[in-house]
Amino acid sequence: MNRRKFFKNGSLFAIGATLLNPFEGNTKELDFDTFKKNKKAKNIIVIISDGMSNGTLNMADIYLNRKTGKGSNWLQLYKDNKVTRALMDMSSASSIVTDSAAASSSWGSGFRVKNGSLNVGVKGEEYLPIWQKFKKAGKMAGCVTTVPITHATPAGFCIASKSRNSQESIAEMYLDLKFDVMMGGGNNYFASESRKDKRDMYQEFSSKGFSVVKNKKEMFSCDNSKPILGVFYNDGLPYSKDRESSKELTESIPTLAEMTKCAIDKMKNHPDGFVLQVEAGKVDWAAHGNDIAGLLYDQLAHDEAVKIAIDFAEKDKNTLVIITTDHGNANPGIIYGKDADDNFDSIQNYKQTNEWILNGIGQETTVSQTIDRIEYANKTIIKEDEAKEILNFYSNIKLEEGLYNPKHLPFKVLADIQKKHNSVGWISMDHSADYSELAMYGPGSDLLKPFIKNTDLHYLMLEAAEVEDKF
Repeated sequence: MNRRKFFKNGSLFAIGATLLNPFEGNTKELDFDTFKKNKKAKNIIVIISDGMSNGTLNMADIYLNRKTGKGSNWLQLYKDNKVTRALMDMSSASSIVTDSAAASSSWGSGFRVKNGSLNVGVKGEEYLPIWQKFKKAGKMAGCVTTVPITHATPAGFCIASKSRNSQESIAEMYLDLKFDVMMGGGNNYFASESRKDKRDMYQEFSSKGFSVVKNKKEMFSCDNSKPILGVFYNDGLPYSKDRESSKELTESIPTLAEMTKCAIDKMKNHPDGFVLQVEAGKVDWAAHGNDIAGLLYDQLAHDEAVKIAIDFAEKDKNTLVIITTDHGNANPGIIYGKDADDNFDSIQNYKQTNEWILNGIGQETTVSQTIDRIEYANKTIIKEDEAKEILNFYSNIKLEEGLYNPKHLPFKVLADIQKKHNSVGWISMDHSADYSELAMYGPGSDLLKPFIKNTDLHYLMLEAAEVEDKF
Protein backbone atom coordinates (compact mmCIF):
# COMPACT_ATOMS: atom_id res chain seq x y z
CA MET A 1 0.00 0.00 0.00
CA ASN A 2 1.22 3.51 -0.84
CA ARG A 3 1.79 5.32 2.47
CA ARG A 4 0.62 8.69 1.13
CA LYS A 5 -2.69 7.17 0.04
CA PHE A 6 -2.98 5.22 3.28
CA PHE A 7 -2.59 8.28 5.52
CA LYS A 8 -4.83 10.57 3.44
CA ASN A 9 -7.66 8.07 3.14
CA GLY A 10 -7.47 6.67 6.64
CA SER A 11 -8.58 8.05 9.96
CA LEU A 12 -4.96 8.12 11.03
CA PHE A 13 -4.12 11.09 8.80
CA ALA A 14 -5.42 13.63 11.31
CA ILE A 15 -3.44 11.94 14.04
CA GLY A 16 -0.28 11.56 12.01
CA ALA A 17 0.95 15.10 12.52
CA THR A 18 0.61 15.04 16.30
CA LEU A 19 2.14 11.59 16.45
CA LEU A 20 5.19 12.63 14.53
CA ASN A 21 5.43 15.97 16.31
CA PRO A 22 3.47 15.68 19.58
CA PHE A 23 4.10 19.33 20.47
CA GLU A 24 2.14 20.69 17.48
CA GLY A 25 -1.63 20.44 17.62
CA ASN A 26 -2.54 21.53 14.08
CA THR A 27 -2.81 18.95 11.34
CA LYS A 28 -0.50 19.70 8.44
CA GLU A 29 0.72 18.05 5.27
CA LEU A 30 3.63 15.76 6.07
CA ASP A 31 6.69 14.90 4.08
CA PHE A 32 5.65 11.40 3.09
CA ASP A 33 8.64 10.93 0.82
CA THR A 34 10.60 9.93 3.90
CA PHE A 35 8.11 7.14 4.53
CA LYS A 36 8.38 5.55 1.12
CA LYS A 37 11.68 3.93 1.94
CA ASN A 38 10.17 2.19 4.97
CA LYS A 39 8.93 -1.35 4.59
CA LYS A 40 5.59 -2.41 5.95
CA ALA A 41 5.79 -4.25 9.28
CA LYS A 42 4.21 -7.61 8.62
CA ASN A 43 4.77 -8.66 12.24
CA ILE A 44 4.96 -6.71 15.51
CA ILE A 45 6.50 -7.96 18.76
CA VAL A 46 6.04 -5.74 21.83
CA ILE A 47 8.33 -6.69 24.75
CA ILE A 48 7.45 -5.08 28.08
CA SER A 49 9.32 -5.16 31.37
CA ASP A 50 6.46 -4.24 33.68
CA GLY A 51 7.42 -1.78 36.41
CA MET A 52 10.97 -1.30 35.15
CA SER A 53 12.58 1.88 36.43
CA ASN A 54 15.67 3.11 34.61
CA GLY A 55 17.74 1.93 37.56
CA THR A 56 16.54 -1.62 36.93
CA LEU A 57 17.65 -1.45 33.29
CA ASN A 58 21.00 -0.01 34.35
CA MET A 59 21.62 -2.59 37.07
CA ALA A 60 20.93 -5.48 34.70
CA ASP A 61 23.49 -4.14 32.25
CA ILE A 62 26.09 -3.49 34.98
CA TYR A 63 25.46 -6.91 36.50
CA LEU A 64 26.07 -8.69 33.19
CA ASN A 65 29.09 -6.56 32.34
CA ARG A 66 30.76 -7.33 35.64
CA LYS A 67 29.86 -11.03 35.55
CA THR A 68 30.36 -11.90 31.88
CA GLY A 69 32.16 -8.93 30.33
CA LYS A 70 29.17 -8.28 28.08
CA GLY A 71 26.17 -6.13 28.90
CA SER A 72 22.47 -6.62 28.32
CA ASN A 73 20.94 -7.33 24.92
CA TRP A 74 18.72 -4.25 25.29
CA LEU A 75 21.53 -1.77 25.87
CA GLN A 76 23.75 -3.48 23.32
CA LEU A 77 21.18 -2.40 20.74
CA TYR A 78 21.87 1.18 21.84
CA LYS A 79 25.64 0.70 21.75
CA ASP A 80 25.41 -0.76 18.23
CA ASN A 81 23.05 2.02 17.10
CA LYS A 82 20.54 -0.57 15.90
CA VAL A 83 17.37 0.96 17.29
CA THR A 84 15.38 4.16 17.37
CA ARG A 85 15.07 5.36 20.95
CA ALA A 86 12.56 7.60 22.78
CA LEU A 87 11.03 8.56 26.09
CA MET A 88 7.30 8.06 26.60
CA ASP A 89 4.88 9.90 28.90
CA MET A 90 2.78 7.18 30.57
CA SER A 91 0.23 9.32 32.46
CA SER A 92 -3.26 7.88 32.81
CA ALA A 93 -6.58 9.73 32.66
CA SER A 94 -6.70 9.84 36.46
CA SER A 95 -3.08 10.37 37.52
CA ILE A 96 0.44 11.23 36.43
CA VAL A 97 1.33 7.92 38.11
CA THR A 98 -0.23 5.14 36.07
CA ASP A 99 -1.05 1.57 36.93
CA SER A 100 -0.48 -1.32 34.53
CA ALA A 101 -4.11 -1.48 33.39
CA ALA A 102 -4.28 2.15 32.27
CA ALA A 103 -0.78 1.96 30.81
CA SER A 104 -1.53 -1.09 28.69
CA SER A 105 -4.91 0.36 27.70
CA SER A 106 -3.24 3.53 26.37
CA TRP A 107 -1.33 1.32 23.95
CA GLY A 108 -4.30 -0.99 23.45
CA SER A 109 -6.93 1.64 22.66
CA GLY A 110 -5.12 4.86 21.83
CA PHE A 111 -6.94 6.59 24.68
CA ARG A 112 -5.97 7.37 28.25
CA VAL A 113 -8.26 5.66 30.76
CA LYS A 114 -8.49 5.75 34.54
CA ASN A 115 -6.21 3.58 36.64
CA GLY A 116 -7.74 0.16 37.23
CA SER A 117 -9.79 -0.01 34.03
CA LEU A 118 -9.06 -1.78 30.76
CA ASN A 119 -9.94 0.05 27.54
CA VAL A 120 -13.00 1.67 29.12
CA GLY A 121 -13.09 5.45 28.83
CA VAL A 122 -13.79 8.00 31.54
CA LYS A 123 -17.47 8.15 30.50
CA GLY A 124 -17.84 4.37 30.30
CA GLU A 125 -17.26 4.06 26.56
CA GLU A 126 -15.58 0.82 25.45
CA TYR A 127 -12.68 0.94 23.01
CA LEU A 128 -11.70 -1.87 20.66
CA PRO A 129 -8.25 -3.16 21.77
CA ILE A 130 -5.45 -3.24 19.25
CA TRP A 131 -4.96 -7.02 19.16
CA GLN A 132 -8.63 -7.34 18.15
CA LYS A 133 -8.03 -4.78 15.41
CA PHE A 134 -5.10 -6.79 14.10
CA LYS A 135 -7.12 -10.02 14.29
CA LYS A 136 -9.86 -8.38 12.21
CA ALA A 137 -7.15 -7.35 9.71
CA GLY A 138 -6.20 -11.03 9.30
CA LYS A 139 -3.18 -11.35 11.55
CA MET A 140 -2.57 -13.92 14.27
CA ALA A 141 -2.32 -12.45 17.78
CA GLY A 142 -0.99 -13.60 21.12
CA CYS A 143 0.46 -12.76 24.52
CA VAL A 144 2.97 -14.43 26.81
CA THR A 145 3.73 -13.28 30.35
CA THR A 146 5.27 -14.30 33.67
CA VAL A 147 2.15 -13.23 35.59
CA PRO A 148 -1.42 -14.49 35.05
CA ILE A 149 -2.34 -14.28 31.39
CA THR A 150 -5.52 -12.55 32.60
CA HIS A 151 -3.45 -9.81 34.28
CA ALA A 152 -3.57 -6.12 33.37
CA THR A 153 -0.83 -5.83 30.75
CA PRO A 154 -1.84 -8.66 28.40
CA ALA A 155 -5.51 -7.88 28.97
CA GLY A 156 -4.97 -4.26 27.93
CA PHE A 157 -4.03 -5.37 24.42
CA CYS A 158 -6.93 -7.82 24.17
CA ILE A 159 -10.17 -6.94 25.97
CA ALA A 160 -12.26 -4.17 27.53
CA SER A 161 -13.33 -4.36 31.18
CA LYS A 162 -14.32 -1.83 33.82
CA SER A 163 -11.99 -3.52 36.30
CA ARG A 164 -8.60 -5.19 35.93
CA ASN A 165 -9.55 -7.39 38.88
CA SER A 166 -12.24 -9.27 36.92
CA GLN A 167 -9.77 -11.96 35.93
CA GLU A 168 -12.29 -14.82 35.81
CA SER A 169 -14.38 -12.79 33.36
CA ILE A 170 -11.27 -11.90 31.36
CA ALA A 171 -10.54 -15.62 30.94
CA GLU A 172 -14.04 -16.02 29.52
CA MET A 173 -13.47 -13.13 27.09
CA TYR A 174 -10.30 -14.80 25.84
CA LEU A 175 -12.33 -17.92 25.11
CA ASP A 176 -14.82 -15.99 22.99
CA LEU A 177 -12.16 -13.96 21.14
CA LYS A 178 -9.96 -17.00 20.42
CA PHE A 179 -6.51 -15.42 20.38
CA ASP A 180 -3.86 -17.66 18.85
CA VAL A 181 -1.33 -17.87 21.71
CA MET A 182 -2.02 -17.09 25.37
CA MET A 183 0.60 -18.31 27.86
CA GLY A 184 1.63 -17.50 31.42
CA GLY A 185 0.30 -18.09 34.92
CA GLY A 186 -3.28 -17.84 36.19
CA ASN A 187 -4.53 -21.37 36.87
CA ASN A 188 -6.75 -19.84 39.59
CA TYR A 189 -8.85 -18.20 36.88
CA PHE A 190 -9.21 -21.24 34.61
CA ALA A 191 -9.48 -24.30 36.89
CA SER A 192 -12.95 -25.33 38.07
CA GLU A 193 -11.76 -25.92 41.64
CA SER A 194 -10.50 -22.33 41.88
CA ARG A 195 -13.19 -20.36 40.07
CA LYS A 196 -16.18 -19.05 41.98
CA ASP A 197 -18.59 -20.33 39.33
CA LYS A 198 -16.79 -23.72 39.12
CA ARG A 199 -16.58 -23.50 35.31
CA ASP A 200 -13.86 -25.69 33.84
CA MET A 201 -12.30 -23.21 31.44
CA TYR A 202 -9.68 -25.70 30.32
CA GLN A 203 -12.38 -28.04 29.05
CA GLU A 204 -14.14 -25.14 27.34
CA PHE A 205 -10.95 -23.99 25.63
CA SER A 206 -10.25 -27.57 24.50
CA SER A 207 -13.76 -27.92 23.09
CA LYS A 208 -13.18 -24.74 21.05
CA GLY A 209 -10.11 -26.27 19.42
CA PHE A 210 -7.30 -25.05 21.68
CA SER A 211 -4.22 -27.01 22.64
CA VAL A 212 -4.21 -26.66 26.43
CA VAL A 213 -0.73 -27.09 27.90
CA LYS A 214 0.32 -26.97 31.56
CA ASN A 215 4.09 -27.55 31.57
CA LYS A 216 7.17 -26.89 29.46
CA LYS A 217 7.24 -30.33 27.82
CA GLU A 218 3.62 -30.03 26.71
CA MET A 219 4.28 -26.51 25.40
CA PHE A 220 7.14 -27.60 23.14
CA SER A 221 5.29 -30.67 21.85
CA CYS A 222 1.83 -29.17 21.28
CA ASP A 223 0.01 -29.07 17.94
CA ASN A 224 0.98 -25.82 16.21
CA SER A 225 -2.04 -26.02 13.96
CA LYS A 226 -4.29 -25.14 16.91
CA PRO A 227 -4.47 -22.01 19.06
CA ILE A 228 -2.54 -22.48 22.32
CA LEU A 229 -3.58 -21.82 25.92
CA GLY A 230 -0.63 -22.39 28.25
CA VAL A 231 -1.14 -21.97 32.01
CA PHE A 232 1.85 -23.04 34.08
CA TYR A 233 1.18 -21.89 37.67
CA ASN A 234 -1.66 -20.88 39.99
CA ASP A 235 -0.85 -17.17 40.04
CA GLY A 236 2.28 -15.49 38.67
CA LEU A 237 5.09 -17.82 37.60
CA PRO A 238 7.93 -18.38 40.08
CA TYR A 239 10.67 -15.76 40.02
CA SER A 240 13.51 -16.65 37.65
CA LYS A 241 16.06 -17.01 40.46
CA ASP A 242 13.79 -19.35 42.45
CA ARG A 243 12.97 -21.29 39.29
CA GLU A 244 16.60 -21.91 38.36
CA SER A 245 17.38 -23.00 41.94
CA SER A 246 14.76 -25.77 41.74
CA LYS A 247 15.13 -28.78 39.43
CA GLU A 248 11.38 -29.39 39.59
CA LEU A 249 10.49 -25.83 38.59
CA THR A 250 13.17 -25.71 35.89
CA GLU A 251 11.77 -28.85 34.29
CA SER A 252 8.11 -27.80 34.44
CA ILE A 253 7.98 -23.99 34.06
CA PRO A 254 9.14 -22.40 30.77
CA THR A 255 11.21 -19.23 30.80
CA LEU A 256 9.90 -16.07 29.19
CA ALA A 257 12.38 -16.57 26.33
CA GLU A 258 11.13 -20.14 25.79
CA MET A 259 7.51 -18.96 25.69
CA THR A 260 8.49 -16.19 23.29
CA LYS A 261 10.23 -18.61 20.93
CA CYS A 262 7.29 -21.01 21.06
CA ALA A 263 4.85 -18.21 20.25
CA ILE A 264 6.94 -16.93 17.34
CA ASP A 265 7.37 -20.45 15.92
CA LYS A 266 3.61 -20.96 16.17
CA MET A 267 2.73 -17.79 14.25
CA LYS A 268 5.71 -16.94 12.01
CA ASN A 269 4.45 -18.66 8.87
CA HIS A 270 1.02 -17.05 8.84
CA PRO A 271 0.65 -15.35 5.44
CA ASP A 272 -0.79 -12.14 6.90
CA GLY A 273 1.70 -11.95 9.76
CA PHE A 274 1.29 -11.83 13.52
CA VAL A 275 1.36 -9.57 16.58
CA LEU A 276 2.78 -10.71 19.91
CA GLN A 277 3.00 -9.10 23.33
CA VAL A 278 5.73 -10.40 25.67
CA GLU A 279 5.66 -9.28 29.31
CA ALA A 280 8.14 -9.72 32.15
CA GLY A 281 5.36 -9.05 34.63
CA LYS A 282 7.12 -10.10 37.80
CA VAL A 283 9.72 -7.34 37.49
CA ASP A 284 6.91 -5.15 38.79
CA TRP A 285 6.00 -7.55 41.60
CA ALA A 286 9.63 -7.69 42.72
CA ALA A 287 9.87 -3.90 42.70
CA HIS A 288 6.78 -3.72 44.93
CA GLY A 289 8.64 -6.01 47.34
CA ASN A 290 12.04 -4.28 47.03
CA ASP A 291 13.20 -7.81 46.18
CA ILE A 292 16.53 -7.40 44.38
CA ALA A 293 16.97 -11.04 43.35
CA GLY A 294 13.41 -11.19 42.05
CA LEU A 295 13.82 -7.90 40.21
CA LEU A 296 17.27 -8.34 38.70
CA TYR A 297 16.98 -11.92 37.52
CA ASP A 298 13.51 -11.41 36.05
CA GLN A 299 14.89 -8.37 34.21
CA LEU A 300 17.60 -10.65 32.83
CA ALA A 301 14.87 -13.10 31.76
CA HIS A 302 13.21 -10.23 29.91
CA ASP A 303 16.55 -9.49 28.28
CA GLU A 304 16.79 -13.08 27.02
CA ALA A 305 13.36 -12.66 25.41
CA VAL A 306 14.63 -9.47 23.75
CA LYS A 307 17.38 -11.52 22.10
CA ILE A 308 14.89 -14.11 20.84
CA ALA A 309 12.76 -11.38 19.24
CA ILE A 310 15.67 -9.43 17.75
CA ASP A 311 17.31 -12.58 16.35
CA PHE A 312 14.04 -13.45 14.61
CA ALA A 313 13.52 -9.90 13.34
CA GLU A 314 17.05 -9.66 11.94
CA LYS A 315 16.47 -12.77 9.84
CA ASP A 316 12.84 -12.03 8.97
CA LYS A 317 13.34 -8.38 7.87
CA ASN A 318 9.58 -7.75 8.15
CA THR A 319 9.17 -7.55 11.93
CA LEU A 320 8.92 -4.45 14.11
CA VAL A 321 10.23 -5.09 17.64
CA ILE A 322 9.15 -2.64 20.35
CA ILE A 323 10.96 -2.78 23.71
CA THR A 324 9.64 -0.75 26.62
CA THR A 325 8.18 -0.54 30.12
CA ASP A 326 4.80 0.69 31.28
CA HIS A 327 5.98 2.67 34.33
CA GLY A 328 8.70 2.89 36.93
CA ASN A 329 8.41 1.17 40.29
CA ALA A 330 10.41 1.77 43.49
CA ASN A 331 13.26 3.35 41.48
CA PRO A 332 16.12 1.14 42.71
CA GLY A 333 19.76 1.94 42.11
CA ILE A 334 23.32 1.25 43.21
CA ILE A 335 24.25 3.63 46.03
CA TYR A 336 27.63 5.35 46.23
CA GLY A 337 30.21 4.02 48.70
CA LYS A 338 33.74 2.65 48.82
CA ASP A 339 32.46 -0.94 48.80
CA ALA A 340 29.71 -0.44 46.20
CA ASP A 341 31.45 -2.54 43.50
CA ASP A 342 32.05 -5.57 45.72
CA ASN A 343 28.69 -5.21 47.43
CA PHE A 344 26.77 -5.19 44.16
CA ASP A 345 28.80 -8.15 42.90
CA SER A 346 27.59 -10.16 45.92
CA ILE A 347 24.19 -10.49 44.20
CA GLN A 348 25.88 -12.90 41.79
CA ASN A 349 25.94 -15.37 44.70
CA TYR A 350 22.24 -15.12 45.57
CA LYS A 351 20.39 -18.44 45.33
CA GLN A 352 16.84 -17.34 46.20
CA THR A 353 14.59 -14.31 46.25
CA ASN A 354 13.33 -12.43 49.29
CA GLU A 355 9.92 -13.92 48.59
CA TRP A 356 11.42 -17.38 49.10
CA ILE A 357 13.21 -16.26 52.27
CA LEU A 358 10.23 -14.60 53.94
CA ASN A 359 7.62 -17.20 53.01
CA GLY A 360 9.81 -19.84 54.67
CA ILE A 361 9.77 -18.02 58.01
CA GLY A 362 6.96 -18.29 60.54
CA GLN A 363 6.06 -17.68 64.16
CA GLU A 364 7.92 -20.83 65.16
CA THR A 365 11.17 -19.82 63.40
CA THR A 366 14.11 -19.05 65.67
CA VAL A 367 16.69 -16.29 65.38
CA SER A 368 19.42 -18.73 64.39
CA GLN A 369 17.17 -20.37 61.77
CA THR A 370 16.43 -16.96 60.28
CA ILE A 371 20.13 -16.13 60.10
CA ASP A 372 20.86 -19.53 58.51
CA ARG A 373 18.08 -19.14 55.92
CA ILE A 374 19.31 -15.73 54.79
CA GLU A 375 22.92 -16.94 54.71
CA TYR A 376 21.87 -19.85 52.47
CA ALA A 377 19.86 -17.58 50.15
CA ASN A 378 22.24 -14.59 49.98
CA LYS A 379 25.63 -15.85 51.22
CA THR A 380 25.31 -13.04 53.77
CA ILE A 381 25.34 -13.29 57.56
CA ILE A 382 22.99 -10.84 59.27
CA LYS A 383 23.10 -9.80 62.92
CA GLU A 384 20.92 -11.24 65.68
CA ASP A 385 19.07 -7.94 66.23
CA GLU A 386 18.34 -7.80 62.48
CA ALA A 387 16.93 -11.32 62.59
CA LYS A 388 14.76 -10.34 65.57
CA GLU A 389 13.49 -7.30 63.68
CA ILE A 390 12.37 -9.57 60.84
CA LEU A 391 10.75 -12.06 63.24
CA ASN A 392 8.75 -9.35 65.00
CA PHE A 393 6.54 -9.10 61.92
CA TYR A 394 5.42 -12.74 62.22
CA SER A 395 3.76 -12.40 65.62
CA ASN A 396 0.42 -11.28 64.19
CA ILE A 397 0.30 -12.05 60.45
CA LYS A 398 -3.17 -12.03 58.91
CA LEU A 399 -3.94 -12.75 55.27
CA GLU A 400 -5.61 -9.72 53.68
CA GLU A 401 -6.89 -8.83 50.26
CA GLY A 402 -4.47 -7.18 47.88
CA LEU A 403 -2.44 -7.70 44.74
CA TYR A 404 0.93 -7.51 46.44
CA ASN A 405 2.14 -8.85 49.78
CA PRO A 406 -1.29 -9.70 51.27
CA LYS A 407 0.41 -11.18 54.37
CA HIS A 408 2.36 -7.96 54.93
CA LEU A 409 5.66 -9.77 55.16
CA PRO A 410 8.68 -7.61 56.11
CA PHE A 411 10.03 -7.03 52.62
CA LYS A 412 11.17 -3.48 53.33
CA VAL A 413 12.97 -4.50 56.51
CA LEU A 414 14.88 -7.24 54.68
CA ALA A 415 15.73 -4.92 51.77
CA ASP A 416 17.10 -2.31 54.19
CA ILE A 417 19.26 -4.96 55.83
CA GLN A 418 20.49 -6.19 52.44
CA LYS A 419 21.38 -2.64 51.34
CA LYS A 420 24.28 -2.70 53.80
CA HIS A 421 25.67 -5.71 51.92
CA ASN A 422 24.62 -5.16 48.27
CA SER A 423 24.51 -1.32 48.02
CA VAL A 424 21.09 -1.32 46.35
CA GLY A 425 18.68 1.36 47.55
CA TRP A 426 14.97 1.91 46.88
CA ILE A 427 12.85 5.08 47.07
CA SER A 428 9.49 3.37 47.74
CA MET A 429 7.47 0.21 47.22
CA ASP A 430 5.15 1.58 44.57
CA HIS A 431 4.83 2.96 41.04
CA SER A 432 6.50 6.18 39.97
CA ALA A 433 5.81 8.71 37.21
CA ASP A 434 9.07 8.21 35.30
CA TYR A 435 9.01 8.65 31.54
CA SER A 436 9.37 5.19 30.04
CA GLU A 437 12.33 4.01 28.00
CA LEU A 438 11.25 2.96 24.51
CA ALA A 439 13.24 1.35 21.70
CA MET A 440 12.22 0.11 18.24
CA TYR A 441 13.92 -2.11 15.70
CA GLY A 442 12.72 -2.92 12.20
CA PRO A 443 10.20 -1.54 9.69
CA GLY A 444 8.20 1.31 11.19
CA SER A 445 10.87 2.29 13.71
CA ASP A 446 11.57 5.46 11.68
CA LEU A 447 8.13 6.71 12.72
CA LEU A 448 9.31 7.06 16.31
CA LYS A 449 10.25 10.53 17.52
CA PRO A 450 12.36 11.27 20.62
CA PHE A 451 9.39 12.01 22.90
CA ILE A 452 5.84 10.67 22.58
CA LYS A 453 2.67 10.13 24.62
CA ASN A 454 1.70 6.58 25.50
CA THR A 455 -1.40 6.75 23.29
CA ASP A 456 0.74 7.58 20.26
CA LEU A 457 2.19 4.08 20.32
CA HIS A 458 -1.22 2.61 19.43
CA TYR A 459 -1.40 4.59 16.21
CA LEU A 460 2.26 4.07 15.40
CA MET A 461 1.74 0.28 15.43
CA LEU A 462 -1.23 0.58 13.11
CA GLU A 463 0.72 2.87 10.78
CA ALA A 464 3.78 0.64 10.73
CA ALA A 465 1.62 -2.36 9.76
CA GLU A 466 -0.53 -0.26 7.40
CA VAL A 467 -3.71 -1.34 9.16
CA GLU A 468 -6.33 1.38 8.81
CA ASP A 469 -8.20 2.20 12.03
CA LYS A 470 -11.68 1.56 10.71
CA PHE A 471 -12.97 -0.99 13.19
